[in-house]
Amino acid sequence: MNIRKYILVAAVLCAAACAEAQKSHSGNPIFPGWYADPEAIVLNGRCWVFPTYSAPYDEQLFFDAFSSKDLVTWKKHPRVLTSEQVSWARRAMWAPAIVKKGRMYYLFFSANDVHEGEVGGIGVAVSKKPQGPYKDALGKPLIQHIVNGAQPIDQYVFRDDDGQYYMYYGGWGHCNVVRLADDLLSVVPFPDGTIYKEVTPEHYVEGPFMLKRDGKYYFMWSEGGWGLPNYCVSYAISDSPLGPFRRIGKILEQDAAVATGAGHHSVIKGKGDDWYIVYHRRPLGETAANSRVTCIDKLEFDANGLIRPVRITKEGVRPAKLK
Repeated sequence: MNIRKYILVAAVLCAAACAEAQKSHSGNPIFPGWYADPEAIVLNGRCWVFPTYSAPYDEQLFFDAFSSKDLVTWKKHPRVLTSEQVSWARRAMWAPAIVKKGRMYYLFFSANDVHEGEVGGIGVAVSKKPQGPYKDALGKPLIQHIVNGAQPIDQYVFRDDDGQYYMYYGGWGHCNVVRLADDLLSVVPFPDGTIYKEVTPEHYVEGPFMLKRDGKYYFMWSEGGWGLPNYCVSYAISDSPLGPFRRIGKILEQDAAVATGAGHHSVIKGKGDDWYIVYHRRPLGETAANSRVTCIDKLEFDANGLIRPVRITKEGVRPAKLK
């Protein structure tokens, strides 16, 4: 009887493993749980996603990460950074941004939903491994003050072809860009002596992202309300990482047959000119602001270099190898 039981259990596990190995698409969401604001990056041929744990601010005190070799099968790496490692973070840790420089990994994050006169803002933690554990590098926020009306949240770090690192950030309808020092632990002035440059495009709300393709800078951001169905993503194109960024139009938004509130995204590159957009959305029937899941779909450009509107799907994407 025991032998039959063991054989049955083995058969079930084998069937599950085979089904996982033969998945034709990632499916959406790509992993279970309430997660939002996903930062995706390709490191050593593996895609890593660092999202916000979507919960009330007083429960939003840690970051999990997820990794995949093919965009289909994902592994969870729990608690890569928690408020226990950040002495000044007491609530609302969100929107991580990950960068590899040399042998170290730098995890930028927002904490405390800061207002003027309060402690909080954008911090940075470091680790020797992408899965952490990460430790607070400064013991204080990297950016704390409200400059140009931009709340210091939703940072994205972009490395240009000349090796210069820029950080775009900002909530409350304003976006700033700063230059990061070589050690990524401080900001340095631009050639004209300014430290913070406002680059806010029309209808900007939060969630900036930058990519470079064929010499052009594609700046993207989220519009609408993060807890509402109208959350969406728009973009601009410029010849400079500093803009000007003139809004072209929406590229990601809800589909009444699939999901609502599609926004706060990042983009990764596959083989050739294959691109993928990783974003969060709210499943149909869910109305709670924090009921958000992480999804992936294809991002495509037309012959003129414009971004085609993304078709959000339930199927997700096919398996893919990444550089």
